[in-house]
Amino acid sequence: MIDANRPRPAVLFSLVTLMLVIWTINFVVGKITLRHIPVLTLVSFRLVLASIVMTLIYVATPRKTPFDRRDGPLFIVLGIIGVIMNQGGFTYGLNFTTAGHSAIIIAIAPVIVLILARAVGLETLSRRKAIGISLCFIGALVLAAENGFTAIGSQTLKGDLITLQSVLGYSIFVIMAKRVEHKYDTVTLNFFNFLVAGIILLPLAIREGLRLDWQSVGWTGWLGLAFMSICSSVISYLIYYWALRHMEASRLAATTYVEPVFVPILSVFLLGEHVTKNLLIGGALVLVGVYITERNLGDQAVPPEPI
Repeated sequence: MIDANRPRPAVLFSLVTLMLVIWTINFVVGKITLRHIPVLTLVSFRLVLASIVMTLIYVATPRKTPFDRRDGPLFIVLGIIGVIMNQGGFTYGLNFTTAGHSAIIIAIAPVIVLILARAVGLETLSRRKAIGISLCFIGALVLAAENGFTAIGSQTLKGDLITLQSVLGYSIFVIMAKRVEHKYDTVTLNFFNFLVAGIILLPLAIREGLRLDWQSVGWTGWLGLAFMSICSSVISYLIYYWALRHMEASRLAATTYVEPVFVPILSVFLLGEHVTKNLLIGGALVLVGVYITERNLGDQAVPPEPI
């Protein structure tokens, strides 16, 4: 249901656009930051820093939804799969694959959610949806085949599989979060998710911090870490859940098409990546598959995956 106090369209459009710009740039920023910060250090530092910033926002927020202790175990699971498995998996996978591959795989998220929803009886699977799902997975196979399936050292394939795992984490999160997403305000929901992730990853962050050569990171690495933590994780997540309360999920889901179109273009100019035949064909199949699957789903459509 659309919120009765829906903000002005210009405000809603501006914030959603900002969210999309941040998430699109995040692929490129992530690849650049990984050149300066080891992947496990970046994963742990990013999410621990995000949890600290989210805690400050939560404390400064005057009106918050009271926490129900009975939801504690659920929030622990949501923090693990929705933040660590999703965002951590995205960052870790990005270290081994290209930004273009990562963007296209993440675009499959709505289809994975549909499959899981069908498995638990929340969604029916029509012939049209089945065709869309098939196209998505054919596209994913085309991407994976770019450097061959047999080479154990195929870094792109390794990164693609890890990224797909992050999509699975997000998809499970979407299904499970339905139990509490309307019960808590946006700040409270994000705070407890990030708090769990931050606490779990703090020992890893401390270990990585003791091993890190801090002087070798440079301003580029620290700036990239700050962008991924504050902008991509905190600011965009807050906009994301806020927007879901004020617009149809189907409209927000349509933004899924932005990242796999613009990320490969940015990657060519800023990262020196190449637009290959597999990337074009696989990307086109995934986009068409997601469109066919999501078309006419209305409020049941799945919004884009946070990264």
